[in-house]
Amino acid sequence: MRRLRISAISYLNTAPLMWDFERGLHAQDFEISYTLPAACAAALSQGTADIGIIPAFAYAGIPDLVILPGIAIASRAAVRSILLISKQPLGEVRSVALDTSSMTSVALTRVLFEKFWGGRREFHAMEPDLDRMLAASDAALIIGDPALRIDRRHYITFDLAEEWHRLTGKPFVFAFWAVRRVALEELRPGLDVTSVFQQSREHGLEPAALNQISGDWAPRTGLSPAEVKQYLTQNIYYYLDRNCLDGMRLFFRLAAECGLLASAPELHFLEPAPVTAGARPA
Repeated sequence: MRRLRISAISYLNTAPLMWDFERGLHAQDFEISYTLPAACAAALSQGTADIGIIPAFAYAGIPDLVILPGIAIASRAAVRSILLISKQPLGEVRSVALDTSSMTSVALTRVLFEKFWGGRREFHAMEPDLDRMLAASDAALIIGDPALRIDRRHYITFDLAEEWHRLTGKPFVFAFWAVRRVALEELRPGLDVTSVFQQSREHGLEPAALNQISGDWAPRTGLSPAEVKQYLTQNIYYYLDRNCLDGMRLFFRLAAECGLLASAPELHFLEPAPVTAGARPA
């Protein structure tokens, strides 16, 4: 049996999920690499990774994946790290620069404009450099740690998870763990992959772990340890529960209606009863 290859996202919001792996607790079964969200999806699609925390939108385009139940990077209100930054009021925005690091957030931006914000706009993919993006377009989508560093006092800003929740009443799921079916044949006998990943999340959300993560990531993000901890505990929701699944299915349906997907994908999980597995009470 070989070690399975994990492709993880190199953003702060993944740190609690990777707690056990970073401490070598499962080194005999897994090897880890870090990249951007869109590249995680590409690694799974190309077969260079076996397990990836992929953008939710990417799931529809990669065949033969199963979802690890109960684990997500989601938000039930404001997320702070997925922002539309605008030079002018939303109704006057005609062009939007889209962060190439993203897939789900790009699709969410387009769904919000078409379904809720008054029709289509002109979209351009660009590297996440806010000054260059705003020089080329009326507004810019910025995601991840760069979004956390933006001084929002200088711009008109829209938190896309907050807008989604305001308009639909549902959480938004940005990413989740997915596994290539063929890789399951390589598992060490007796290895419970779902439990391994759920336990890593639980350990990463313990107070002592959060304190260490906050201290480690504060200088990397330019935030204070208290701000990092607030982001991880109040803005990010790490449980793929019933409400999150409802929100994700709605997003897929609207994306299909906007022509971004051929159809809303059916969700396949590694084990039965995915709605409640590992879910923390809301």
